[in-house]
Amino acid sequence: MTAVAGVRWGLVFWEQDGRAYASVTGPETRTSTAPVPEGATFTGIEFAVGTSLRVLPTPELVDAGVELPDTGRRTFRLDGVRWETPGVDDAEALVARLVRAGTVVRDPLVAGVLRGDRPDVSGRTVERRFRAATGLTRGAVRQIERARTAAELLAGGGTAGDVVAKLDYFDEPHLARALRLYVGRTVKQLREGAGGAIGLDLGQRLTS
Repeated sequence: MTAVAGVRWGLVFWEQDGRAYASVTGPETRTSTAPVPEGATFTGIEFAVGTSLRVLPTPELVDAGVELPDTGRRTFRLDGVRWETPGVDDAEALVARLVRAGTVVRDPLVAGVLRGDRPDVSGRTVERRFRAATGLTRGAVRQIERARTAAELLAGGGTAGDVVAKLDYFDEPHLARALRLYVGRTVKQLREGAGGAIGLDLGQRLTS
C-alpha cells in the first residue's frame, strides 16, 4: 500500500498469526510503501498536531517509527506502564487515560497557533516551539495537509481546476507536483482510483 505523507504521530496495534504487535508511528514528509501482511488486522489512532509522547519527542519520529516491546494480545507497555490494547470502540478511553497520566502531552502555544491565535511571542519562538512539538515547520504542515485534502477531493470526483481554486494552488502543475511528492499519485490516478491501494487514513483520529 502507498502511505501518503502525514503530519500526525500515532499508535498502531495489529495481530498476525496469533501474535500481537504495537508501534508508535511518526509524521511522514514523503510517500512510502507500507507493507500489509496477509491476514493481519489493524487498529490505529492518530493524535492531533502539537501533542507528543512524554518519553518520545515527535521530532525523533519523523519519517520513522518505534515498535513497542513486550506487547501481548490484551496489553502493551508504554512509558513504563502497561495499558489495555484498544479496539475501535475504546480508543478514545485509552487516549483519555494517556492524557491523564501525562504520557501524552500538548503544547498549548502550538494548539493555539493551529486555531489561528496570535501568541504574544516572537515568530522565531513560535517556529521553535512548533518544530519541537511536531518535528515539522508550519509551512510543511500546511503543504502536506493541503495535498492530502486535494487527494481526497480528487478521489471524490473533483476536477483539477476545482481543487486548484478551492485550495489556492498556483496552477495545475503546482498541484501535480504536490501530489507526486506527498501522495504519490497523479490527478488522473486519484480520479480513476488507479495505482493500487493508498493510505489516506491511519484509523481513528483523535484531537485530545
